[in-house]
Amino acid sequence: MRRVWIALALTATIWAASTEKRPRRAAVKAVEVSFDQRIERLADDPFILVGFTRGVYLEGYGAVFTAEVNLAIGPSPSPFHPIISKEDIGRIRAKKLERFPALRQCMRDMLLNAAASLDEVPASEQIVVGVSLLYRPDEDSSGMPGQILMQGTKGQLLDAKLSRIGLDGVVKVREF
Repeated sequence: MRRVWIALALTATIWAASTEKRPRRAAVKAVEVSFDQRIERLADDPFILVGFTRGVYLEGYGAVFTAEVNLAIGPSPSPFHPIISKEDIGRIRAKKLERFPALRQCMRDMLLNAAASLDEVPASEQIVVGVSLLYRPDEDSSGMPGQILMQGTKGQLLDAKLSRIGLDGVVKVREF
């Protein structure tokens, strides 16, 4: 009789695990594509998306999306142009500094949209967007972050998207 109860408990555990909701790959992929398109449309001279956005769902934690972005294109050293001028370096830096606010807003919007579109992610779990920024060795990147991370609890992000609560305090921002 004890073996029957153990077998029933094991069967119930397996059945419960198989019926757990988790985001389908198609839903995660849709968020990835949306983020790529948003980054590419941020400026008249589109940001260079160095690699496509990648998203994963971590059971018990939430959904995490990462991308690598170059905020401005500049001249590259070549046999015909071996040294990049200080003026070019300054122009690239100024353009990147100018584009940070738009990138941060894009990331906030992406958090809200991901929270709304990933129905299977529980409200208590996190939605995270991380962007690594590309700098060339000859660039002046002082005072600029190499990575921006934004995250929030899905339920609070949904409430903010529906204007039930303010976004302040809902989104945790870290810049490294």
